[in-house]
Amino acid sequence: MTRPAALSPSGVDPDGAELLALLTLRFTPHLGPRRIESLRRHFGTAHAALYAPLAQLRTVPGLDSRSLAAIGSSGAAELAQAELEKVAGAGVRLLGRGLADYPEALEALGDPPAVLWVRGEWPEFPAVPRAVGVVGTRAVSPHARSLTRQIAADLARAGVVVVSGLARGVDTEAHSAAMEAGGLSVAVLGSAVNHIYPSENVPLSRQLTLVSEYPLGTPPAQHHFPTRNRLIAALSAGSLIVEGELKSGSMITATHALECGRTVFAVPGRAGDPRAAGPHRLLREGAVLTESAQDILDELGWGTVEAASLPDLPPEQLRVLTALGTPTTLDDLQAQTRLPLPELQTALVMLQLLGLAEETGGRWARR
Repeated sequence: MTRPAALSPSGVDPDGAELLALLTLRFTPHLGPRRIESLRRHFGTAHAALYAPLAQLRTVPGLDSRSLAAIGSSGAAELAQAELEKVAGAGVRLLGRGLADYPEALEALGDPPAVLWVRGEWPEFPAVPRAVGVVGTRAVSPHARSLTRQIAADLARAGVVVVSGLARGVDTEAHSAAMEAGGLSVAVLGSAVNHIYPSENVPLSRQLTLVSEYPLGTPPAQHHFPTRNRLIAALSAGSLIVEGELKSGSMITATHALECGRTVFAVPGRAGDPRAAGPHRLLREGAVLTESAQDILDELGWGTVEAASLPDLPPEQLRVLTALGTPTTLDDLQAQTRLPLPELQTALVMLQLLGLAEETGGRWARR
């Protein structure tokens, strides 16, 4: 077996050598996350595994003849070295399992990626992170769109990282609302961090932290999306399912959340709407019924959405904005705020111009 020349240990810092070794194993055919971790644990480091004699490699459980033959191939080492050079020029970081900044939260999975590609500000992800996954259907209803934005914004105001998948619909609304509220949002991709899908979310992606387990240039693929859902679930203390059919990526995320020992939250929908079928099943099975960010904060013991986080507004506008806890009609708003109709309408128009409120289908909601 030929040692990969790109991994010569001389003159390389230990973490750098280990990262390059992990990356080389990542590019080695017939090695997935579980086999790479078996090698790392058996030999103490990925670097030691890559240089181990074949006789010792044969003692590692779970390796077959094809994977044994592939370890140490020069092709994988060349790909790893080339990838390091690419990420250095693309403003992308690599996080290797067992090294600094690799999210401890992913250890809840049975198959954490050996390497993560990250672009943007990387928050700390301890075993139980202060983060919530917000996912749902691409064909989101107006009501769910408004509620998603409200919940994501309030979570962000409470200092919670909003995690989602940058898909159309619920994901897009969650990311954009969290950023508009001044928070931090992480998008887990089913493609490389430099290959954004869908393309209309390229501008939004520039505001987000992006993370992927796929090398630069990897296009989206259908089988990547169910796989990435496990990362959304593990990076979050809980996952909120806003809308989703029984067979959907949202339900896959919920399943992974439960497997990781995380909390599942679900928004009730309209009876008979296929988009409500997934959340309703989850609610019957014990998910936390969720109508506001406060429901999530209460369940996780994270305090409240501080009133101080609301913008500095005239008293009438602040009263109306506070009342927009859930999408509501003009009549209900008037009953809550006790403002004369002309003053209420003026306040709503001003909030709309400020980008703090929106009207959809006869109901007003906080943006």
